[in-house]
Amino acid sequence: MTEVINETDYEINEAEFSALADYVLDQMHVSSDAEVNIIFIEPEPMEDLHVRWLDLPGPTDVMSFPMDELRPGTAEHPTPPGMLGDICICPQVAARQAAESGHSAAEEMLLLATHGMLHLLGYDHAQDAEREVMFALQRKLLLTFLATR
Repeated sequence: MTEVINETDYEINEAEFSALADYVLDQMHVSSDAEVNIIFIEPEPMEDLHVRWLDLPGPTDVMSFPMDELRPGTAEHPTPPGMLGDICICPQVAARQAAESGHSAAEEMLLLATHGMLHLLGYDHAQDAEREVMFALQRKLLLTFLATR
């Protein structure tokens, strides 16, 4: 179950983010009863989170807060239900990054939501090998999701 919460004035297609989360959970063989929250927040609260949890200045694009430390399952043994966690996205930072990358803010936020979900599932990109795996999976999930829309 996905809850999309928009605490900003930015227009968010909540149904699309919910569908993305459902798609990613299905592809990663996580129970459809697993819970995840995607929360869109303003730059100031995002900066507060960034400083508090990572000791880094300024707002960032996305932060993930895992809860039950669920991991991807398999088709035969899906991950049981639980609380996957929260993903916080800052639309203003995402819009700036999208402009620099030459795509829409909506596409950037879908990318960030996918990225955040993979973090909730235990993926990381601190090491080069981890980065290759995570970013390839992120790209595959997002492109196949968009192809179904």
